[in-house]
Amino acid sequence: MDRLGSVRALLLLCAAAAVHGKPTLRKERVIHDPELFRQAHEDNKSFQYDHEAFLGKDEAKTFDQLTPEESKDRLGKIVDRIDGDADGYITTAELNAWIKRVQKRYVYENVAKVWTDYDLDKDNKISWDEYKQATYGYYLSNPEEFEEARDQFSFKKMLPRDERRFQTADLNGDLAADREEFTSFLHPEEFEHMRDIVVLETLEDIDRNGDGHVDEDEYIADMFAHEDGGPEPDWVKTEREQFSDFRDLNKDGKMDQDEIRHWIMPQDYDHAQAEARHLVYESDQDKDQKLTKEEILENWNMFVGSQATNYGEDLTRNHDEL
Repeated sequence: MDRLGSVRALLLLCAAAAVHGKPTLRKERVIHDPELFRQAHEDNKSFQYDHEAFLGKDEAKTFDQLTPEESKDRLGKIVDRIDGDADGYITTAELNAWIKRVQKRYVYENVAKVWTDYDLDKDNKISWDEYKQATYGYYLSNPEEFEEARDQFSFKKMLPRDERRFQTADLNGDLAADREEFTSFLHPEEFEHMRDIVVLETLEDIDRNGDGHVDEDEYIADMFAHEDGGPEPDWVKTEREQFSDFRDLNKDGKMDQDEIRHWIMPQDYDHAQAEARHLVYESDQDKDQKLTKEEILENWNMFVGSQATNYGEDLTRNHDEL
């Protein structure tokens, strides 16, 4: 959903893909809390999902560089912040609130990193013209290259689509986005008033025949591309069953916008809540359904982790092998 990559970067990425052949991949469109990665909890006990959910992706990388002692020390300070009522216990609700806060922080930090790239006149607002110039200016001033890019990568759709999204984010209609409006433009999945745009863009991405619906073949084609005409993997067959059983709610053989909304914005599952419950369940030694600081520190590697010891072991192993 992020619009942070420039067109030039996309060209380089697509050119690289062309060299290595078209990858077969499954796209993930279901919207969860930001940066809660779309993966199951890992069976190998690396706890990477938990670390990124609890700390945020960037902070999890920082903790990876700490020694176990440093990691535990910082975790203890975080626990004190999570314990909002200072009663010495961390409840599922407190963990849930913390995880949501961490993920929301990522969104705003992400916007802060790119704000100056778009606020060209430094008036603390980003106009549509500023965004268009920063993102598309090179190609608009070099129409021959832009025409080639349009033919190959459908960039002719990106500019009007961005303009439509920008206008939706621009709540006061002044064609200039403040921080909150620009955040909703870059991360529309996080704002209720932007979710119709997310649904519409998803439909436009997948609806290959332009009939305003997504049929089963279009749904599958968005996730999987046949390389050699061979049999479909088992997971694709499962997705076809998912389409029939759970996506096509009115059983007319296709998804309309309401059904797409139900698919990509499920209302019956809260990933932050699920992660909070998971962390409590795994660390609650006395089974009182809440955690003490001691219980969290005892299971510190699930919450934050550290790779410093592993780095040392790897260095020793490599030295011995040499």
